[in-house]
Amino acid sequence: MKFRAILTLIMAALASTACAQGRGDEAILEMAQAWQKGQKPRLSQLLPQVRGHLLEPWAAYWELNSRLDTATPQEVQDFFSRYAGTYQEDRLRNDWLLLLGQRRDWAAFAEEHPRFRMNDDPQVRCYALLVQHLRDGAAAPASLDDEVRRLWFAQRDNGDACTQAAARLVAEGSGRHRLTTADVWRKARIAMEGNRPRNVAGAVELVAPESLPVLAEINASPSRFLTSRVTVASRTRKEMIGLALIKLATSDTDNAAQLLDRKWGPQLSPEERNWVWGVLGKQAAQRLSPDALGHYARVTRDSDLTDDMLAWKARAALRAGNTPRWDALQSAIDAMSDDARKDTTWQYWKARALLASGREGQRADAIKLLEGIASPRGFYEQLALEELGRPIAVPERPAPLTAEEKDAARANPSLNRGLHAISIGLRSEGVREWNYGTNLARPGGLGDRELLAAAAIACEREVWDRCINTSERTRGEFDVEQRFPMPFRDAVVRRAQDIGLDPAYVYGLIRQESRFVMDARSHVGASGLMQVMPATARWTARRIGLNGFTPDQLTDRDTNIAIGTGYLKLVLDDFNGSMPLAAAAYNAGPSRPRNWRNGPVVEAAAWAENVPFNETRDYVKKVLANATMYAAVLSGQPQSLKSRLGMVGPRDAAMPEPNRELP
Repeated sequence: MKFRAILTLIMAALASTACAQGRGDEAILEMAQAWQKGQKPRLSQLLPQVRGHLLEPWAAYWELNSRLDTATPQEVQDFFSRYAGTYQEDRLRNDWLLLLGQRRDWAAFAEEHPRFRMNDDPQVRCYALLVQHLRDGAAAPASLDDEVRRLWFAQRDNGDACTQAAARLVAEGSGRHRLTTADVWRKARIAMEGNRPRNVAGAVELVAPESLPVLAEINASPSRFLTSRVTVASRTRKEMIGLALIKLATSDTDNAAQLLDRKWGPQLSPEERNWVWGVLGKQAAQRLSPDALGHYARVTRDSDLTDDMLAWKARAALRAGNTPRWDALQSAIDAMSDDARKDTTWQYWKARALLASGREGQRADAIKLLEGIASPRGFYEQLALEELGRPIAVPERPAPLTAEEKDAARANPSLNRGLHAISIGLRSEGVREWNYGTNLARPGGLGDRELLAAAAIACEREVWDRCINTSERTRGEFDVEQRFPMPFRDAVVRRAQDIGLDPAYVYGLIRQESRFVMDARSHVGASGLMQVMPATARWTARRIGLNGFTPDQLTDRDTNIAIGTGYLKLVLDDFNGSMPLAAAAYNAGPSRPRNWRNGPVVEAAAWAENVPFNETRDYVKKVLANATMYAAVLSGQPQSLKSRLGMVGPRDAAMPEPNRELP
């Protein structure tokens, strides 16, 4: 009887705790809504109700951040002390540092910045570099100027910190380490090509404020400006001509090329001409125009081009004909920066170019490049394996996790907060919390075994995106069950086989689309496991005979799988079974890959690398690499990515015409 009484008390206590936690969850969710709506008083009113809750750090962060501009320094420091070591402490420090920078309170910034752990905000970094420069002056290292330049060039908006840091260095003249006038014009060109007029104006204002009216003319009509009687009478006017040619190139490549060739080329410096021809080459390459390499051929020095221009030169060389222009490909890669050349994309294609030369010495260099990237981890890594004559097989699994390793992961407070936030619908907060717990919860982040243990917890809770993403970060270990899980296996395999789809291809696509998150929803409105758009879903439902379908059913697992696989089968048939083309169609709509396939017949890997949309290019490569690994898991046999890729070219006249009903 005594034991039963104790057990009853324990169960009652657990029930009471669960009930309190449930009430706390409701308050947390209400605070999350108040935070999104900017309801400051409501946040302050609710905060006492969540004291002691697992997600209290989030609630306190929302409440203080909502009034950070009026908070006292002591309130901020009290927050740092109370939530020391948490994601929220460091995220509020990020916000506080930005505010101190905007206030030009450099002393307070310098005192607080060394405690910032994440260091993931470029604006905070620019403020820190500015503070260092103000302190050290001419004694500041050249690396400071280089980093400001890099961050400023990469900035997509006119953020205060990087703009202020760059302006300060420019104002001090072109000494040993300072930013030069040439740097400013380079920033203006990058911004003009990226269609960021405010950034262009901001750069021009630093070195030629009197030219802002001319810039307005260029933005209104670059063609009219370039065909006027304007002459090149100064360095500034040359740069303005270059900006006008870049502006025109983004909308009318042929006209810009003619004006550069016939009128303005001789009046510009070699560096200015090379830059504009590089822009023209890139624009033509992105439109899959055969003129791309012709424009690049007018460049007299590839080192004048950006890495992005050189990447598109390399892609144009891959698409130049039934056989790639290996010489142009190699010269483009050789001219890239060290960081760009390290990308597995260009290591693989550099190796292919070296192999194509047929020279024994270059073959050895190619083998070395391929050996350096060959693995089952990704698209070019798998292709490198095959180039070396090795099949793509499932790697040996790591040693099983010990109880101690699992217990340590379960004790990680950030991982617990992340999983709980996700479980109550705060996915964005949960993901950030989880990522912090696996990256910066301690200096140096987690090791391979710790990452595997964290991934195992996410897998057990069926939080598949965190399971996959965490396991993918291991360097020496490869747990295929974590990286390539197969939730809903019976439903997916049965449905795929019923309609004649390869289940591995379906799994490869779902893994890329949603990471198996049932309620995933994209910014454009795609829903569910297979991320189907409502209009596409309605059209597909009619085609596959799914009567009574309504878009709200896309969150139902089986309905989403039926619609998604049905649509995938339709586009796959439309493209005669080409997995790369069907994947591109699934992501970008069928009409685009119908156009992208026109041109020479090329390896599908080269075709995929030339997809003009960054998102779709990455998507196609990842879906096919995923599918290859899933096929190895499902079949237990080594696989070939190259066989799944095949060749891509114009639709053969003897083949059936595309189904024009596809949306």
